[in-house]
Amino acid sequence: MRRHLARIDAVLIQAVIAGALSFAHLHDLAEAAGQHGWKAWAYPVSLDLLLVAAWRRLRSGHATASGWCWFLTALIASLGANIATAGLLDLDDVPAWLRILVAGWPAIAFLGGTLLAHTPPVDETPATDQAPQTPNHEAAAPPPTPEAATPPALEAAPATASAPVPAALVEHARKVATAHRDRTGQPIDTETLRARLGVPPELARQIATHLT
Repeated sequence: MRRHLARIDAVLIQAVIAGALSFAHLHDLAEAAGQHGWKAWAYPVSLDLLLVAAWRRLRSGHATASGWCWFLTALIASLGANIATAGLLDLDDVPAWLRILVAGWPAIAFLGGTLLAHTPPVDETPATDQAPQTPNHEAAAPPPTPEAATPPALEAAPATASAPVPAALVEHARKVATAHRDRTGQPIDTETLRARLGVPPELARQIATHLT
């Protein structure tokens, strides 16, 4: 437990030191660019708030593109201030472009913070609850025609010549024969009737006798 607390304390101390130094560098750069008094202290506050807002958007897992955009913008501004105040820039003679950039930073920070805090995050993941559409080449098959349907009595029909033919099977055979005659103009033969009904040849001949 003590080792765990020691690691946490070390991280917190390091974070406080890094934050304080970055805060001071931003203050010094803003003051060198002509922002004096409380305005110089407001610059690091606005940058840190933008970093926090961008980090919260990244942690939410939604609209991470905008979160990364503003997070990198604030990070580059913070790193730029740290590098500029490390002796690479004469703080007594700040160039005009840097003064313009510092003066325009509040508007940039306000825009980024407003978009991150008040724009509802949009889920970037594709929706999965929609029913898949059936492709054209896999369209549902049309319902079977009356002559292709087989009544339950057909399965139980006896295959012997001595057994009587069920009336339901004879009635179904009449419908198949009528449909065949309407389509082809010719009476149905025994072989075609047997193929349509799916019955043995002997039973097909018995059924054919009932159709004549």
